[in-house]
Amino acid sequence: MVTGPSTALRQPKTTHRSRAIAFAALAAASMGASWFLPWWRFHLLAPQYPEGLELVVYLHGLGGDVQEVDIINHYIGMAHLADAAPLERAWSAWLVAAFALATIATAVVRLRWLPAVIAAMLPVGFLVDTWYWLHRYGNTLDPRAPVHLDPFTPVLFGEGHIGQFSTQAGPMAGFALALVAVVFGVLAAIRPRAHASPAAPPRAAPPPGPAR
Repeated sequence: MVTGPSTALRQPKTTHRSRAIAFAALAAASMGASWFLPWWRFHLLAPQYPEGLELVVYLHGLGGDVQEVDIINHYIGMAHLADAAPLERAWSAWLVAAFALATIATAVVRLRWLPAVIAAMLPVGFLVDTWYWLHRYGNTLDPRAPVHLDPFTPVLFGEGHIGQFSTQAGPMAGFALALVAVVFGVLAAIRPRAHASPAAPPRAAPPPGPAR
């Protein structure tokens, strides 16, 4: 008896789609959880602050020694930290939700690499926006301030120096979780290689009829 090609080598499309949706859902969950965690940290050291001052950046606001840093910034003519990124902070929860839902939606309709691209937009957008506000604040100093400094851009990553202060900046748990979301987005976008089905063997010719 001749059998057709083995179905064990065939993976149904529904399995691939379910796998992509599962990874997209994990990416969305990672994004949502990152909103509650700090994304970036700035640590400031100076002789008058031997233990240092710390600023912690969330998507929805700031934490740490905000008031003390604002007092220092006042002397060099820098604006209040609370005035930075008002729209971004106000809309952060909605933006995270939109990115999360879009990641899942693109996986559901199988738009190839879009889940990964959308997931990456959140951490990349955060870095670009944070650098913009650092640049804006450091380059729009009030010339009437008691202490004059040349325009500057605080470091976003690594170590820098501003007057008597040395600063160290780097990512925290929220940003790391956003990168985890990007990894899940990539896994949601990857399509497993299809296994080639073996060619069906040729049908045996029917036995000849009785000779006449």
